Amino acid sequence: MLDILAKKHIVAKEGFNRWLIAPAALGIHLCIGSVYAWSLFNPALIKRVGVVTSAADDWTLKSVVWIFTVAIVFLGLSAAIGGKWLEKVGPRMVGTVSAICWGGGFLVGGIGILSGQLWLLYLGYGVIGGCGLGLGYVSPVGTLIRWFPDRRGMATGIAIMGFGGGAMIAKFMIEPFIKLFYVAPKYLGTVDDVNLITEGGRRLVEEAGKLQEVVVVGAKDLASMYAPGPEGVYLVGTGNVGVAEAFFALGAIYFVIMMCAAFGYRVPREGWKPEGWEPPSEDKQKSMITQHHVHIDEALKTRQFYQLWVVLCFNVTAGIGVLGVAKTMMSEIFGTTLPGIADAAFASTYVLMISLFNMIGRIVWASASDYLGRRTTYWIFFSLGIILYCSIPYTAQQVSINPSVVWLVYFYAATMLIFTMYGGGFATIPAYLADIFGTKFVGGIHGRLLTAWASAGVFGPLAITSLREISVKNAINDLIETIDPVAFQTKFGAGLEQLEELIAAKTVTINKLMEIAPAGTVDPTSSLYNTTMYLMAAILFVALVMNATMRPVDAKHHMKE
Repeated sequence: MLDILAKKHIVAKEGFNRWLIAPAALGIHLCIGSVYAWSLFNPALIKRVGVVTSAADDWTLKSVVWIFTVAIVFLGLSAAIGGKWLEKVGPRMVGTVSAICWGGGFLVGGIGILSGQLWLLYLGYGVIGGCGLGLGYVSPVGTLIRWFPDRRGMATGIAIMGFGGGAMIAKFMIEPFIKLFYVAPKYLGTVDDVNLITEGGRRLVEEAGKLQEVVVVGAKDLASMYAPGPEGVYLVGTGNVGVAEAFFALGAIYFVIMMCAAFGYRVPREGWKPEGWEPPSEDKQKSMITQHHVHIDEALKTRQFYQLWVVLCFNVTAGIGVLGVAKTMMSEIFGTTLPGIADAAFASTYVLMISLFNMIGRIVWASASDYLGRRTTYWIFFSLGIILYCSIPYTAQQVSINPSVVWLVYFYAATMLIFTMYGGGFATIPAYLADIFGTKFVGGIHGRLLTAWASAGVFGPLAITSLREISVKNAINDLIETIDPVAFQTKFGAGLEQLEELIAAKTVTINKLMEIAPAGTVDPTSSLYNTTMYLMAAILFVALVMNATMRPVDAKHHMKE
């Protein structure tokens, strides 16, 4: 039965139109590219229990962001293994296994959300789904490069464009599915109408003769609610945020599409080349493009492989940490300073636009690299990226002082340009590999290089969440120094001596402290990501140096003809 998936059965017949491979590649990449929309799940996942706002037993942002990280790690690991497997069994087999893993990962993850078992969400979406990501990612790349030896950059841009566009399409599915299954918790009344009790940092009320946990929704929390609702007190455990059901629906849709796409794959026969095309001769202008081939195992013995590893890893690190918290970051930087503009809907649209520009960058930059050269293209990425990342903290500072829409427009434009280069880096790297190592084993070499993505998937989110956590802690401590202890007691039903418990239970937040802070106090939320931006600029400088020193592979590593 599995024989129908074998490579020998998908060799294209004479006269096959190579452009028919593009829809299959796009289909799979559009599905797995929805991983870039992970930040759309974050607001729901951190309110799984509280629904309207986070409750004490809800998962933290840091814990759910790491699910995205695990998925990217297993993407890299499975791609490293699957790349060599791809050379043996062909893209149809690999694409089929990818569909099973990605769709099945959503199923297991949804069960984890329903049962409150975070480890199942990690296993499903992170591990199983991550394996589906890696296998789905490598299956079309080497195939399209073989079909388009005359336009390598454009070919990889077509393949990987879908991965960037996946989040754009997912935006129109994720939030509608969540809202479809959303059920608001029981509303008990305003804060003044309800007798609130504070114990162990939690807010409680007496309901039906026993103490039950509640959450308090303030004015600053309203913008993040999935459905309009009044300020006041809501009973924990009486609603449904709808994210588990969204997982089930998405998993089924992705599985069907990916299976159809996998059966659309074909590979060219040995020795095939486009009609009328001849490989260009090696000259000075094309000195970085070899006509020789380097074996997949021999590539690991070259310094060029590791230079490109650093180039990819650091380019991805600079973007992926932001991608994982994109919606949250937009809300935190501008939601407090420009609440009438940067509301929840605006933040969601921001994620959509990231996906759009990520996708545009993949096809535009990759195609441009056919004319600019790969090394020059990456030089543009890194030099311009350094400038843009360094400018974001200044923007956050200025908008907190002067809440002008001008700063929002600049931030929007700067980050969109960053994400075109982030996507362009992904789409250009396979062509860069083909230039350096030849096309014969480019699929397998690309798979192994994607371990750089796995490493970036750890470092990027770790950096942004850890540095944000430190910034939040420092901001709360700074605010506490300005707040009247009596006002604090009145607001939270407990004294400053219980501050750590109140923070741990999510009763005390920056938003709630700002409600009782003295007039004129600058909201520190917009500056929570400043340190991260400077760090990303620094690692881009290292990548710039690696790329600038790239040279052709020594002839001793070439395969003998």
